[in-house]
Amino acid sequence: MPSDRRSFMAQAAGAALALPLVAARARASSSSRGRRIKVGQIGTAHGHANKLAVFRQSEDYEVVGIAESDPKLRAAAESQDVFRGVPWFTQEQLLDLPGLELVLVETRVPKLLDAAEACVAAGKHVHLDKPAGRSLPQFRRILDEAARKKLLVQMGYMFRYNPAVVLLREFLHRGWLGQPFELHAVISKVVSQGDRKPLVESGGSMMFELGCHLIDLVVGFLGKPEDVAPFGQHVSPIQDSLIDNALAVLTYKQALATVKSSAVEIDGGQRRHLVLCGSEGTFHIQPLDDPSARVTLSRACGKYRQGSQDITFPKYTRYVDDAADIARILRGEKESDYSAQHDLDVQETVLRACGWSLS
Repeated sequence: MPSDRRSFMAQAAGAALALPLVAARARASSSSRGRRIKVGQIGTAHGHANKLAVFRQSEDYEVVGIAESDPKLRAAAESQDVFRGVPWFTQEQLLDLPGLELVLVETRVPKLLDAAEACVAAGKHVHLDKPAGRSLPQFRRILDEAARKKLLVQMGYMFRYNPAVVLLREFLHRGWLGQPFELHAVISKVVSQGDRKPLVESGGSMMFELGCHLIDLVVGFLGKPEDVAPFGQHVSPIQDSLIDNALAVLTYKQALATVKSSAVEIDGGQRRHLVLCGSEGTFHIQPLDDPSARVTLSRACGKYRQGSQDITFPKYTRYVDDAADIARILRGEKESDYSAQHDLDVQETVLRACGWSLS
């Protein structure tokens, strides 16, 4: 949980968020802060690799290069606006660039941890996309080495700075919802036949691919669960081994949480939601990607009245606030809002939610 709640809330709400506006705001702040942070990217195959656009728009950063070892992936990326004009290097060349401080790791999921480990070995801060691979021991080793070298490893979970999520954290921090006893969250979509193959190769479960975003939130709200029960099915007529209908039940001393993810829900984005129920109120976010919230309270709290009310938020652009937060951390203006122990607890819970080994 963030320690400076008021500034954290203001930052997230104010980040609302067409990229030109963000860039203008960043220019104003950057001029007083001085230097720009040199950032590079390893990989273009991850589904979120185009977040490089956020760093290119921000005056906090200077994007100095990309590394992509697969010639086909590089050729495909070179035709995309987000990568156009950025110099290309081998991974070794990129990590050896003078002044490079931060690397975005955006490879295919099976290669994420190896690339992140190379970055930490080279003394670079890392933004590591999700999920953090299949090897919990390797991830723990990376986090331990980063801590020893005083390096940041920021995970790329896409809802951390969602303004509705930030507000829910504020409600929990203030005790306005009372004792949480139920959390239910869903994140689904339709995955095409062609897009299913890399998901099979990276683990074969929608809980791993998408559910991890929600597990990051659940652990942030409720902590590490005492028990995790995984359930999974293959329901599509497509003949592959993808667990495309997945559910996990997380058990706490005084609460139950369920996380659901499928690859077959028509217009699933509109039903992506999270609802947290407490003894004094309920907070329901839907849809998660373009958030609005319905809050019901047993009593008036702050500016929120007793009963039900709808709350709207500025348009949310993923990763803008993540990038801004990295800049503040690297400049020594604040500590990270998410500890290495949180990230380790999330990854352990993700693996358990898939029914996979922790070794």
